[in-house]
Amino acid sequence: MAHTAERAARRARGRLAAIADIGTRGSGRRHPLVAAAMVLPLAIVLAIAFGAVEAVVTQASSVAGMLGH
Repeated sequence: MAHTAERAARRARGRLAAIADIGTRGSGRRHPLVAAAMVLPLAIVLAIAFGAVEAVVTQASSVAGMLGH
């Protein structure tokens, strides 16, 4: 029984790792557009939830500056 649970846990970790690898390059780094696509929905939700549109815009512009660097 313990072996079955261990196998299932290992398989689940493998699936999560495969999902986390979406958009990664061979070197293990994500493409900047994939990273932005992952972050932008959360940034929009936080801006609406907390009314901090100006802070999110400032942060987004600094991140955009770093991506362009």
